[in-house]
Amino acid sequence: MVKLLQQSVAGLKSWYKCNPTSLMVFRFSTNSQTLASSSEEDNLRKLVRYTPSTVSVIPIINQWVNEGKTVDYEDLKKAIKYLRAVRRFNHALQIYEWINNSEHPHLSSRDVAVRLDLISKARGLEAAEEYFASIPDTLRASCVYIALLNCYADAKSLIKAEDTMQKMRDLGNADLVTYNVMMNLYAKMGDLKKLHSLVQEMEDKGIAGNAFSYTIRLNAYASVPDIKEMEKLLMKMEEDPLLIEWNGYAVAAKGYMRAGDVEKASEVLNKCEHLSKEKNARLANEVILSLYASMGKKNDVYRIWNKLKNRRKVCSSSYLSMISGLEKLDDIDGAEKIFAECEAKEVYFDIRIPNLLIAIYCRKGQLGKAESIMERLLESGKRPNYRTWDHLALGYCLHHQTEKAVETLKKAIFASDPLQKPNIHSWPSCVDYLQSNGDTERAEEIKKWLEERGLFSAECERSDNCIRNGNCGSEELYETEELEETG
Repeated sequence: MVKLLQQSVAGLKSWYKCNPTSLMVFRFSTNSQTLASSSEEDNLRKLVRYTPSTVSVIPIINQWVNEGKTVDYEDLKKAIKYLRAVRRFNHALQIYEWINNSEHPHLSSRDVAVRLDLISKARGLEAAEEYFASIPDTLRASCVYIALLNCYADAKSLIKAEDTMQKMRDLGNADLVTYNVMMNLYAKMGDLKKLHSLVQEMEDKGIAGNAFSYTIRLNAYASVPDIKEMEKLLMKMEEDPLLIEWNGYAVAAKGYMRAGDVEKASEVLNKCEHLSKEKNARLANEVILSLYASMGKKNDVYRIWNKLKNRRKVCSSSYLSMISGLEKLDDIDGAEKIFAECEAKEVYFDIRIPNLLIAIYCRKGQLGKAESIMERLLESGKRPNYRTWDHLALGYCLHHQTEKAVETLKKAIFASDPLQKPNIHSWPSCVDYLQSNGDTERAEEIKKWLEERGLFSAECERSDNCIRNGNCGSEELYETEELEETG
């Protein structure tokens, strides 16, 4: 155990500062109230919490048990819940695999549903379908079908999602959650006809929508934008306090902005501010800040930022929103000051923050500043992820420093995991550069590495043509990062 502890924990302080999280894995007992509190449990907590993505947690738990220590299944499931929240899907899935292979699995339909979702995220839709086919009928509860439906909806696999929805109708399992998933899918695909048909079906069956249902519909109208239908629905939502929340007004503001009506967008954003309550004030203000930035309202951006700063603790997501907002306002000096403030206050380290500033500098052609941030990360022992290297590699490509791009691209590839959907757009230029210089060996190596990680996709092919034909601006090639684990 000492060796495993050293392998997994040693050097973690040099990777990044970590915010302590109450993730405890306790001794197994038939009495779930029996807990053991000692430094040993704390070590196991650290092993699960800080295990690198390239290391499996299964041997660690096995050795823990082999040393005569036991674990509580319910506490392992709490660990899974945490790991899902920070998008460590592989590790969460490994714990389920360990539980499944143990002497007394104790897996419920809810566990099966969560595992199905994890398989889809960690291994892809096909693997999730194979797992679903293996689930016995006794465990195929409504939550399992909802999980499968979510898998198809996330992948925008419309036909399979509709087939699953029909299956749930036939089984009598189609409830409000199911309809919300399908409405959201139709909204994302811009199919308002099918969305309206589903709403009518809900009305015919007496299934009342909730705030989420109405916000999905509102977002569909705002995306077009169909201001008349959006306003009609917004008025209906305002008649019932249970249907209108801050995010409904935020969606309406986006619709007005798309229609070019900044005045009405400001009006609904003001309502949005008044509806943001304590439990969701941070997220609401981050969204509001971003919208004001898109409208070019710098004073309002800083006003909302001061609201966020007055909270007990400023989260990393708030710094991300502010830096991103200041970039929209072309206030790079301001963005640098916020970044410096974030570093000085030693906020919980979030790799997305330096990644964002690196991307901004690369877009602006300020590669020296981007390199400076990378150097500081490495010198401080913090761990760049695949997007850090990817942003820098693309910056080199866009500004014709292709040899540097090649070496940086390698680091981006090796830092990526399968199905992580990295935004690696720089490979076509790197491959072309190597081939034109007669270095076919390195060119083939890059292709091989990309293929092994499943990074060839329609998006990559599109980027290939964009970069080669000069049809894409640098802004289009840099995408906003999704929330991901910062380690």
